[in-house]
Amino acid sequence: MKKLSETIELMTSQNYDDRLKAEYYQLKIRMNGLYDMLLKYKRGELSFTPKCSYDLLHGQYRAMDLYLQYLVDRAEVEGIELD
Repeated sequence: MKKLSETIELMTSQNYDDRLKAEYYQLKIRMNGLYDMLLKYKRGELSFTPKCSYDLLHGQYRAMDLYLQYLVDRAEVEGIELD
């Protein structure tokens, strides 16, 4: 999945496994976007001037990474295939 819009069906499913997968995919998509932004921020290549510091955005990324690991751990315990 490359776009958030591709997760809508999973996100709105009545099936718990599908909703967990959607949460996982959405988080990965957002993390990839933030990671790309952080790289450009460090290089001075952003097309805008962020109001947030690099450190704040990097902290957000680290929190998202921890959350992602919790989702992976839950999926493993519950026998849900993510990728």
